Amino acid sequence: MSSPLFPIPTPALLSVLAVFSFFRYLPTTLAQPPCNDGILITYSHNTAELIAPFLSPKNRFDQPYRFNSTMTVLNNGLKELKNWRVFVGFDHGELLVSATNAVLANGAFLPANVSGGAVLSGSSATDLKTAIETAGNIDQMRVVVELLGTEFGVAPPDVPLPGNITLANDGYLCQNPNITGNNTMSTCCTPDTNTKTNITSDQVFSPLETGDLTILYDVLTTHDPNYWAQVTISNHNPFGRLDNWNLSWEWMQGEFINSMRGALPQIIDAGDCIFGRQGQYYKQFDFSKVLSCATRPTIVDLPLSKANDSELGLIPFCCRNGSILSSEIDPEKSKSSFRLEVYKMPPDINKTELAPPLNWRINSTVGPDYQCGQPVRVAPSLFPDPSGLPSQTAAIATWQVVCNATKMRTKKPTCCVTFSSYLNDSIVPCNTCACGCLTSAGETCSATEPALLLPAQAQLVPFDNRTKFIKEFAEIKNRKLPNPLPCPDNCGVSINWHLVSDFKKGWTSRVTLFNWGEADIVDWFASVELGLAMPGYEKVYSMGGRVLSFPNNDTLFLQGLPGLNYLIAERNGSNPRKDPPVPGSQQTVISFTKKQTPSIQVARGDGFPSKVYFNGEECSLPTILPSNAPRKIVVSLVLSSFLSLMLVFIFVWK
Repeated sequence: MSSPLFPIPTPALLSVLAVFSFFRYLPTTLAQPPCNDGILITYSHNTAELIAPFLSPKNRFDQPYRFNSTMTVLNNGLKELKNWRVFVGFDHGELLVSATNAVLANGAFLPANVSGGAVLSGSSATDLKTAIETAGNIDQMRVVVELLGTEFGVAPPDVPLPGNITLANDGYLCQNPNITGNNTMSTCCTPDTNTKTNITSDQVFSPLETGDLTILYDVLTTHDPNYWAQVTISNHNPFGRLDNWNLSWEWMQGEFINSMRGALPQIIDAGDCIFGRQGQYYKQFDFSKVLSCATRPTIVDLPLSKANDSELGLIPFCCRNGSILSSEIDPEKSKSSFRLEVYKMPPDINKTELAPPLNWRINSTVGPDYQCGQPVRVAPSLFPDPSGLPSQTAAIATWQVVCNATKMRTKKPTCCVTFSSYLNDSIVPCNTCACGCLTSAGETCSATEPALLLPAQAQLVPFDNRTKFIKEFAEIKNRKLPNPLPCPDNCGVSINWHLVSDFKKGWTSRVTLFNWGEADIVDWFASVELGLAMPGYEKVYSMGGRVLSFPNNDTLFLQGLPGLNYLIAERNGSNPRKDPPVPGSQQTVISFTKKQTPSIQVARGDGFPSKVYFNGEECSLPTILPSNAPRKIVVSLVLSSFLSLMLVFIFVWK
């Protein structure tokens, strides 16, 4: 008898099949990855190598070593991580030389000293998507940053791990880093419901941020392989202005500028394209009209005469000769804008592949220095219809760069202040070398000798013409003169604060601005911090004046009246052969009441400013105040009004 095709199962076989079926239909349980619902940050030290100079063992803590590390940021959460930022607590005097797929968030160039820690942000991959929206595509969920640099004092086999790593984005709480082995540290950062975040679950873009300067990079039209963008610089610094601004950035993917409106590159040169890979890719392209192929171009504004030029102008807020005023002076003049046509390079030639340049820098001939962060993707800007229709057009994509003023220790002031009072016939002058001294100054004058007290009339002539007045005044006062005499202040602008009167119910001061430079100063402004005196402020008579509500309600803002908002340059006297040059000047009287400040000590210091700014730059102040020695009232009134009469004469003569 033949065997059956399907043998009858024995009881033992049935038991095996039953167990197999039971496990077959059990739900499969996968091992959960570390940091299952958040952002996993991993920092691994790879290699270290001794480099020159080779120091003796007693100087082992100063011995440099080359290091190579890898940082990984992985999004295992439920929400896309926009504009990732990671703080790495470098703790061994590190100098970061290069970083792939990342830049320093403060805009600093590499190599950079990152000892004490640094924040890294994305360069190419700025946003990390979730596994859900990418079907688990790890390349879109993760960024890998290779770090190369120099550290000091940690010799192999010891490992120079950072002191901390953490996510710098708002709305996340990071655990204390875990150390694996001796070369890897990691942390898990999860959404923190107790912390207010800038990015909520229903937001697509980051919110606009505030700063002293903001720059918008708006893509207006896009094609294969080029696009048009508009750059708008806005000045939000109430004390700052920019003149002759220079703006620069760094192209990361080989882009080049083909044409512009409203501004131009400082150097027009297509050589880098013709002999570079741009010329190899765009073989039939006419590079003779290309404006800039520099990796880091510098852009400058156009003069006012080009504002209505059909080829270069006709852009809102363009062509202002590089001047951007404070929004406190004129909101309409607190912006500057231009457009540029950008050509891209493979593999980013698709019209949907859009990325702004990085590492922005802006500076000007006046005002503070600025430090700019990296571009952050924000909601597209809206532009009004040019024909006046009640509609708006959205930009295709918008990035924002935020810049804040920094005070450089090496930067000298460009203005100085003198003090005087009706109680004293001496003017406390600007400090010696207040705005810097020439290197050869020591041959003819002393850079360390304190400035000498001046008679009133000496303030109306340039420093080179004051020697006669100084010697005569010193002889009258029986004062011994140093040899050599102190060097000049070398400031282009000086401001005299004169205490005119002090009565029981109020007091007055007079402010005089002098322009000793060769160019007119248009749309000038000044601000004066008066501390205890500010609550008694009443009126400014010959200038525009108002109290600023910040920082402490103690600042008086001054600017020229309409039509008088300029300080003319220094010019020749009526008889150039014998008369000294005459500075441009403006003057006003300011009145104060003592109703709210009955105990104010005007002459003893409360009536003099603690800080003075001109066009956004802090001026050098004298180190002493005028003494309040008693004087005859007739002499007081005559000397108090001498400067005013002279300025009236100058104005009439002009």
